[in-house]
Amino acid sequence: MSQTYREGDVTVQIDIYEDGEGGWLLEIVDENNNSTVWEDSFDTEQEALDEALDALREEGIAAFVGPVQEADEHW
Repeated sequence: MSQTYREGDVTVQIDIYEDGEGGWLLEIVDENNNSTVWEDSFDTEQEALDEALDALREEGIAAFVGPVQEADEHW
């Protein structure tokens, strides 16, 4: 259920993967490889996807886009 989400000219990747304990983890990764990871797991892939889409629509894609980092920088 992982997929690309686009708003205007900005794109993020929604990644959903198993946590090894029967749950599903959610991560949104921007074009600069910055990521936002949810702390809690979800019971199903669909619940994780629904949460990602709701968050992107409510908060806007810009909330999930970090700065461009140089190779030796940390933020």
